[in-house]
Amino acid sequence: MPALRSFQGGFTYIGLLVTVVIIGIMLTMVSKVWSVAEQRERETQLLFAGDQIRAAIGSYYASGRQYPLSLEDLLDDKRSPIPRRHLRRLYFDPMTGAADWTLVPAPAGGIMGVASKSKLTPIKRTGFTLEDASFEANDCYCTWQFIYLPRYYRRTPAVNPGKGQ
Repeated sequence: MPALRSFQGGFTYIGLLVTVVIIGIMLTMVSKVWSVAEQRERETQLLFAGDQIRAAIGSYYASGRQYPLSLEDLLDDKRSPIPRRHLRRLYFDPMTGAADWTLVPAPAGGIMGVASKSKLTPIKRTGFTLEDASFEANDCYCTWQFIYLPRYYRRTPAVNPGKGQ
């Protein structure tokens, strides 16, 4: 009988090894899904933070017709007697984890936008808002530039006071 036991013990050992290999493969697949889900979440945070900074630059520009010289100017605008806060806090770049944005310079000086320094390939390729339509089919988050451009040609049509009265 002892020879039979050792033979069965070998099958148990091989079965345990196969189980460990299968669990390892499954964990590898789960980690890939997890990392893609995490990148999608950081991508969503990047779009939010970039839009907030772009809106703050737009608010700063609207209150004085000039771009901020630094991102800190958005936190405390001292150009008027009552300081304004165009941005509540300086957002971190979710792709790099630091406030190390690439600053997009304005033609006449100042900062007209920001971009991530991340060289990762974006997951999102389509379905952007109208302001972010230029992000479609880009190969790097570093090309996603959140720029504020004043709308010079966006004027409401003049109302004719003689009609409709």
